[in-house]
Amino acid sequence: MTREELRNAIGNACDIMRREGLTTMDYMEQLSWLLFLKSFEDTENNLEAEAAYNGRAYDRILAGDYRWSVWAWPDKGLTGDALVSFINNDLFPHLRSLSGTPERAMIANIFAEIYRSRLQNGYVLRDVINIIEGIDFHSTEDVHVLSLIYEELLAQMGSQAGFQGEFYTPRHIIRFMVEMVDPQIGETVYDPACGTGGFLAEAYRRMREQESSIADYEKLQQRTFYGREKSARTYLLGLMNLILHGIQVPNIERTNTLARNVRNIPEAERYDVILTNPPFGGSEHETIQQNFPIKGHATEMLFLQHIMKSLKRKHGSRAGVVVPEGMLFRGGAFASVRKELLEEFNLHAVVSMPPGVFLPYSGVKTNVLFFDRPGPTEGVWYYEIRHDGFSLTQTRRPIPENDIPDMVEKWRARAESDWSWIVPVEEIVANGYDLTARNPRHAEIAERRSPEELVASVLTKEERLTELLGELQELLGGGNGVG
Repeated sequence: MTREELRNAIGNACDIMRREGLTTMDYMEQLSWLLFLKSFEDTENNLEAEAAYNGRAYDRILAGDYRWSVWAWPDKGLTGDALVSFINNDLFPHLRSLSGTPERAMIANIFAEIYRSRLQNGYVLRDVINIIEGIDFHSTEDVHVLSLIYEELLAQMGSQAGFQGEFYTPRHIIRFMVEMVDPQIGETVYDPACGTGGFLAEAYRRMREQESSIADYEKLQQRTFYGREKSARTYLLGLMNLILHGIQVPNIERTNTLARNVRNIPEAERYDVILTNPPFGGSEHETIQQNFPIKGHATEMLFLQHIMKSLKRKHGSRAGVVVPEGMLFRGGAFASVRKELLEEFNLHAVVSMPPGVFLPYSGVKTNVLFFDRPGPTEGVWYYEIRHDGFSLTQTRRPIPENDIPDMVEKWRARAESDWSWIVPVEEIVANGYDLTARNPRHAEIAERRSPEELVASVLTKEERLTELLGELQELLGGGNGVG
């Protein structure tokens, strides 16, 4: 297919499913598992041909009636009620029962909570399958174009409905974070809340440019990228995204990351690089809080502890983490986590992002923390981003103003400017470990700010006041406050 033909084909498949009343999440799930089974058939065909060429036999994981080419091919596949019945009552139970190898376990995890086809009209389902069948997963060009289309669909889904309360991280934010952390071949990369796999996919894209040998290729495919994701649907979407980007068997677990006790993570299970935008604004049960030395119900605080404990102890291990504004200034357990961060790591940069980066599903103000081994921190370099290349409105349309290139350039030299500055750690400690980005040139700069920027600043202050009131209510309430 040409690029336009492939784009139209996927668009037609989505239109068919929308007309059948499927929600965005429903048809993305349906599209994802169909794409997965078609791509897996093509992968197994390649492995079988390679084994035959070398005089070996290949033991197919999906064999007999469970092969895509048996039940799904247009000329000899099923249709109507027989198709739906086979998928729901035979294919899915078989896929959930697979075990014994990482590939089989991955398939079982994908289908662990998929019990039926979202499309219950077998003739409509046949139309969608026929479209998927036209995609050639042997074609590098087809797969590359499909990965771009799939990422666009994920972005559309995020902008329309979000991911069950999770934020879709805009790709331009992911790219600058990966650029600043700069993972190298031979290092492990981990996202403890990997969602649809954006950070791992972008890290793979960057690291693939360094690939120069078969050994490099095998490292990238098998021993580099790791992640965890709690939501079954999001896990499926993330796996499919990573497979389309070229990672054949992603090392992604479907689990609650915070259920692991961080006190006893062995060095062999720690990582060189962590890149993530973990869930925030949520609350965890007391049984989960017991897994952390500093207890509290807020997910952002627990995830930051998990990240700190999951970094290898060696020199140069590093992380880039998105956190909400409240993580930088709230007291109690939050301040204790920040104290540990400053004492045990080198928090070398805090990038303050404007409210609206995660619109249209949240206007929350966020920051990106960049820290590495060893500590302690001596001073923190700050940069205040005012424009990220998109309007801070519900539509998030592209605009010419973009501070990110200037931020990256100044970060490399730790340069100070109207929008970047350095704060000695002694000043931060004296201020109760408050890491809030307070531009020392704010007064003179405010005179030059546009009305839109002034409104955004007021909204940020209102959000901070809401956070403080919430913390006060928790302290007065006693039962649900942070420990």
